[in-house]
Parts: sequence; C-alpha cells; structure tokens
Amino acid sequence: MKLKPIQLLALLVLAFSGLSSCIDKDATDEVIFVKDQKAIDDYIASANLVNVKEVKDAVSGITIIWQEVSGSGIKIANGDTASVNYTGRLINDRIFDTSIESVAKANNIYTESRKYVPLRFRLGIALLIPGFEYGVLQLEKGDKATVFIPSIFGYGNQANGNIPANSPLIFEMNLVEVKDGPTL
Repeated sequence: MKLKPIQLLALLVLAFSGLSSCIDKDATDEVIFVKDQKAIDDYIASANLVNVKEVKDAVSGITIIWQEVSGSGIKIANGDTASVNYTGRLINDRIFDTSIESVAKANNIYTESRKYVPLRFRLGIALLIPGFEYGVLQLEKGDKATVFIPSIFGYGNQANGNIPANSPLIFEMNLVEVKDGPTL
C-alpha cells in the first residue's frame, strides 16, 4: 500500500499530536523550576533566618544565606576535600538527613549503625547532587549558611528514598575543614 503525500502528512500530524498529548504541561522542567523558585522565595520570606550575607545565582536559582561568615579566607575549589556538617530538609521543613547526631535523634531519623560525623568528600567529581557542591564551593572554612536548591539541581524528577520527585531542597551547612587537592 502506497500512501499519498497528503495521507502521509495526516499520519504524521496524528502521530505528533498523540505524542504531544503525553507531555504533562505542569511537569516540564521550566514549569517545575518556576514553581521551585516561588516555593523557595515564599519560604525565605516567611522564615526567621539570621542573614548576614545573601547570594542568589540568577541562572541556577540557588540561593545561599549565611548565618555566620568566618572571615577565615580559606576558600575551597574543585579537587579539594571538604568536611561539612549539614542538615537536609524539604521545603515543608521535614528533615531527611543530617550529619549531626542530636538533630537526627530530635527528628526521629537516627540510625544506630551510622556514624554522625561531618560529610567528607572531594569536590568536582560529581559524588553529590550539584546544588550541594555548588553551595559548598561558595563557602570559606568556618562559614555557616543555608543553601536553597531548586529540584533540578537536587534529585530532579526522581524520588530518592523519602525525598519526593521535584522537591526543592534546603541544606544548613557548616564547612568545618578544607584540604587542598592535588596540584596539577
């Protein structure tokens, strides 16, 4: 059976319209990013955060609010090893992870077999979510800050344990140690 050009065009239009109807207009990355930004902005506006310094990256939407600026001058770079005390929470304030034992116990997420010590990792080799690494890269040793991360720079459209898909994340961070990486 040979299709006439108009039949072929009609078939293609039908196929495309069928596929496009499968795309959820409320779930595109752009729509989710805008929703995340609004949720983060609303949270910041209603929260009682100590704010001694604030930076918002216009491209990524990541916002960092410092509670303490150490003034140590010890900056971190890709390749360096960081040690960070942190508490991760959702925009509804539910804590999902922490390196601090007392916080884990107070929020019923304590695991006896886990060691509650600062998270130690090398920056720039994609071991952690991009928003967490970006936040750490903005700190100096001794700084304490809260980092607000749109979901696309967190776990995106994938759920992760008790973190739902498309969840903006909040991390309270304290950069406690910086070890220089290899010199190239």
